[in-house]
Amino acid sequence: MRILLTNDDGIEAEGLACLERIARVLSDDVWTVAPQTEQSGKGRGITLTEPLRVNKLGDKRFAVTGTPTDCVVLAVNDLMGEQRPDLLLSGVNRGHNVGEDVSYSGTVAGALQGMAFGIRSIALSQSLERFHDEVTAHWETAEAYAPPIISRLLAHRWEDGVVMNLNFPALAPEAVSTVEVTRQGFRQAGEMHAVKRTDLRGRDYYWMSFRGEKQQHADGTDLRAMDEGRISVTPLHIDLTHMPSVNDLKGLLGGAVPKTVAAA
Repeated sequence: MRILLTNDDGIEAEGLACLERIARVLSDDVWTVAPQTEQSGKGRGITLTEPLRVNKLGDKRFAVTGTPTDCVVLAVNDLMGEQRPDLLLSGVNRGHNVGEDVSYSGTVAGALQGMAFGIRSIALSQSLERFHDEVTAHWETAEAYAPPIISRLLAHRWEDGVVMNLNFPALAPEAVSTVEVTRQGFRQAGEMHAVKRTDLRGRDYYWMSFRGEKQQHADGTDLRAMDEGRISVTPLHIDLTHMPSVNDLKGLLGGAVPKTVAAA
């Protein structure tokens, strides 16, 4: 089995080293194509206005001056040659990717691009007690449980257009006993905000931040699984269409183009 690895934390990230160890439990044909620098929060961004540079760091190991999506496109179309990967693993992200995180996560985006190429793709993230430089992630938890979970997933044929989003709780391996298939949750409004500051020349600038306030999350969600120390496996897909609204709007707008403005 040929495995392609990418991430959004960059080629030097601890989580990528963890992912390489996970992949080598599953195969000896492992390729790594990851961003040269951190690309967190870039979502499915692609680089259109400047060239991409590729640095070969070793056998089957490359750094790209672009996003996770760029990395997957270059890997599949050029760097890996004629033989496409059988599996794409993206991560292991430092910090979980749950709830609305998945819409801007570069980790999930890497997996989505693999899916777009028809490759079975899995995003992996390791939760943190809090997102601070001095906090050490429990990489050993992802490393212990990812290989058997991935093996079980690969033994099952999931539908085209679906990626698997794995999140590991911020606990040591011996404290984790349960894996749960979840749905994407949503946080309360206002979790993300901009912190306003002033530089030495009196000019305002902003840092994007998360409040990190304790919230009660719904049962069955990825957020609740992280709260309660369970491994979360969430099937995701890129189709953002809200089908109940499609069916409702067909009665309002289906047919001839309206010629007058409806009354408010």
